Amino acid sequence: MTEAAVRLFTSKQMGDAAEMIVAAELTLAGVPALKVPDNWPSYDVIAQPAATAPQRISVKARTFKKGAAFVQYLGSDVFDWLAIVILADDGTNKRTIYIVPRAEVDRQAQRNAPTTKTANVRYLTISQLERRFGSYRDNFKLKTLSSTPVPSQVPA
Repeated sequence: MTEAAVRLFTSKQMGDAAEMIVAAELTLAGVPALKVPDNWPSYDVIAQPAATAPQRISVKARTFKKGAAFVQYLGSDVFDWLAIVILADDGTNKRTIYIVPRAEVDRQAQRNAPTTKTANVRYLTISQLERRFGSYRDNFKLKTLSSTPVPSQVPA
């Protein structure tokens, strides 16, 4: 980030804004959504696609930087989709949003050995997001590659 690109918001404000952006974009795409209260366990947004169970979305926001910059979540977290909001590092607040089904995120996430203290942590390198999840960019209709919504694991 350049000297002219100093952030005018805290990390908490950035995270809250990302959650609201994701909920708003989903709603405007025809998938009504709302941000759940702060400190809600495991997910940040709940969405209701037509003819499908409610979908739980965990939102992660980061500022882009090359190198060792990651988005991470816990393997034990309960959500159906991971929304990743990446802000440009030039102070413009331009953003890229990926909304990826949990199964795909789990398939591509890196993890440490099962015997380590961080075995439950899953992480994705920011610089690889476009290559790995480009087909899920601006996925505000919650479509998988097969164009069908992922069924929620919410008990009936």
